[in-house]
Formats: sequence, C-alpha cells, structure tokens
Amino acid sequence: MASHGIEIRGLYKIFGPHGERHVQAVKNGMSKAELNESHGHVLGLKDITISMPAGCITVVMGLSGSGKSTLIRHINRLIEPTAGEVVYDGQDICRMSTEELRTFRRQRTAMVFQKFALLPHRTVLENTVYGLDIQGVPRSESLKTGRRWIERVGLSGFESHYPNQLSGGMQQRVGLARALSNDADILLMDEAYSALDPLIRVDMQTVLLDLQAELKKTVVFITHDLDEALRLGDKIAILRDGQVIQQGSGQEIVLKPADDYIASFVREVNRARVIEVQTVMQPPGEVTGITAGGLTIAFGTTLEDAAKRMTGAGAAMAQIVSGAGEPLGYLDLPTLVAAMVTPAAHEERQKLAAE
Repeated sequence: MASHGIEIRGLYKIFGPHGERHVQAVKNGMSKAELNESHGHVLGLKDITISMPAGCITVVMGLSGSGKSTLIRHINRLIEPTAGEVVYDGQDICRMSTEELRTFRRQRTAMVFQKFALLPHRTVLENTVYGLDIQGVPRSESLKTGRRWIERVGLSGFESHYPNQLSGGMQQRVGLARALSNDADILLMDEAYSALDPLIRVDMQTVLLDLQAELKKTVVFITHDLDEALRLGDKIAILRDGQVIQQGSGQEIVLKPADDYIASFVREVNRARVIEVQTVMQPPGEVTGITAGGLTIAFGTTLEDAAKRMTGAGAAMAQIVSGAGEPLGYLDLPTLVAAMVTPAAHEERQKLAAE
C-alpha cells in the first residue's frame, strides 16, 4: 500500500537546446510566445507546484497542448526537467542516478497508455507478466500473479488471446492488469481511456474506482474530459499553457471556479453528481421546528442521490448525519434544487464572454 504522496515543486520545462538559460527570464515574466519568437525555445511547464496525496487519484486536466502529458512524464522522468523538484518517499526523482531511476521505474511506478502499448506477438498473459519478466521474477510466480490480475480486471478465459483479437476496452484491461501486476505504488495513466467508446470508457472508470477502493494506489490520471476528471479525481489540477490554473476537489472547482476559463468548463457539468449534501446543508442551530426522526442522509451523499431519496420518501427536509449517525445539519428541497442549477452569475459571464 502506498504511504507516500508525490510532491511537485516549482517545476519548469523549457524545450530546446539551452532551456536552463531561459528559466529566469520566464520567472521574470517572459511569455510563451516571446520565448519562442526571441529564443526558439518552447515553454512546456511553468512553475508547477502540486501535492498528489498518497492512496488517492489526482487528475491532471487540460486541453491539448496544456502540458498535462509533459507533466506526467516528469514523474517517472521520461522527460528531464529544466528546473524544480519531483519528490517521492523523500527522494527527488529529478536527481536520481541512472541506477536509482531504473529501479524506481521498474518497482515503484507503472504506466497505462492511451494507445494500450501492448506487444502484438505476446498473448494477454504474456503481456501482463512482461514487467515481471524484466524484473527477473521466477516464471511460476509471475504467471500466478498475471492470472490473478487478469481475473481481477474481468478477462478470465482470454489469457491465450492476442491483442488483435480483443476490443479496445479489453486491450485497456490488459494494460491495467500489466500495470497492477508490478505491484507499483504509483500508477500513471496518460489519457488511458480517451480512445475508448463512451460506454466502455465509463465501464473502465468503474473498474479503476473499484480497484482503487481496495488497493489505494497513488494514481495520477491525465484527461481532457471534465466529467471523467470529476468522477475519478479525489483531487483535480487544471492546466492551461503549462501552468496550473486551479487545483482542489471536484466540488471546489465546480462551486468556485478560479476564472472565466474554468467557469466555462464547469458550466455544462451535472452539478447534482458532484456536489455533496454537507456543502449546502444548514447547520442544526439554524433550523427551527424540526422534529427528531424523519429522513436521514449520510455525509458525502451527492445531491442527485439525496434528491432521489427525498422525493421517494415524500420528504421536504432531511437530516444530514455522520458515518456514526450523529446529526450534522439539515437540507430542504428548495436549497437542494437551487444548488443543482448552474448559478446565474456563470450564465451571465458566459454571455458576456460570447459577446
């Protein structure tokens, strides 16, 4: 079980032969366009500082060219940083020796790619145990491990199939089984589900959430899809032009977008599936005339589920309780419905932006 988070501090990446010469200029305010025009260098990442908690899914989100794939490749140092630190288990990955880095990549990290990256001439089982083969794990042990993970991702019976005999969703399950068979603390998923059909994509998100509930890996998940980010992310960091624009929980981003760019992203979100009851409940002392008993709803319930329960029970108000059943506050239907609707302020800002 992972016990260490990943700390990214002041990370810069400038692509070009002399990137390090231009870090100070970028720190002093030189723009991406100026850097390119004046010096022929490309600004990939600018002053990225993100805490990625242990045992949680951190989603890094942004449109194409925002720097998210560049960022994830710094965690296993497939890309060399220009400046900054990536710290895990007390060690700065950016300063590891070649031997330390090789061990770190083989034993501490696993990666799942958008294009599956399966070896076409190896069966499902052989693909799954590929990392274990490289580590020199005894064959009988690796095959046992491989079969166990193939079963866990729902591919029992397909061990002898080749990748070209599988659908995209099944191929991605093999990629996930291969990553998990390494028993790495860190799981790096770069647009892992972007190539899949929408229904299969949701299915794979469920597979990941179910496995994560048990395994508690430190997962870094890259996506350009906000719904996916909100469904998977314990924490979300949104990038634009190589910079972090906002980071926080899905609720924080939906309720308090940092700027118009993020407000336009979250405008179409189904808020009822993101916002939880405790965020909009009234404290116990502020509600009068409530009798004990009636409908109780647990802390952490989404507004959508709360609405279903309240309307199903014909209740106009519910008591919000902790896991131990202690009363925390109350939620009435008008408050619940209001919280599910995108605020007029967002609509107004959107309209002004369009004009």
